[in-house]
Amino acid sequence: MDIADAQAELRTRYLGGCYGQLVSGVLWLASASLAAWSTPRAAITTLVLGGFFIFPATELLVRLAGANRPLSPGNSLRFLGMQVAFVLPLSMPLLLPVGLYRLSWFYPGMMILLGAHYLPFVFLYGMRMFAALTGLLTGAGVLLAMYWPCHFSTGAWYTGAVLLLFSGIGAAIVRRQAQAGPSPQKLPVG
Repeated sequence: MDIADAQAELRTRYLGGCYGQLVSGVLWLASASLAAWSTPRAAITTLVLGGFFIFPATELLVRLAGANRPLSPGNSLRFLGMQVAFVLPLSMPLLLPVGLYRLSWFYPGMMILLGAHYLPFVFLYGMRMFAALTGLLTGAGVLLAMYWPCHFSTGAWYTGAVLLLFSGIGAAIVRRQAQAGPSPQKLPVG
């Protein structure tokens, strides 16, 4: 299986990242709600612990949507997907000293890590939209930390909304491609 076919299989099965971003977006909004109306500890705990359930919840949604068939054994990108999945939890310990130094930097720091986590998705799915998602998350994380650090929940609200927006964009791109049908030449993907 060549790279373009492997990317297409991933795009189709995960609907352009729709399911994972939907789960993540809802989790970020739940954390934002707790940050606004409960305690920072509850908000952070929800985001961190809930993050461990993103992939299982994503797989559940994929199966409920009818994509029960696993990726082809010849699709070597599934291994890249697993490696990319571990980047975020392995980099999250950086947030401990950041949060201890200035609690209001927790969400901006997490946004930067999450944005960096999405950059390899450009190749994994063959979709340039993930470069835009990376820029929106990392750029906003830096700007919030530097210029608006006093509002604890702002980054969480922003990230949840952006993830839900890109969930819809990814799904729309894949559905549009499915309606267009296969083409004799490989075209760049959104």
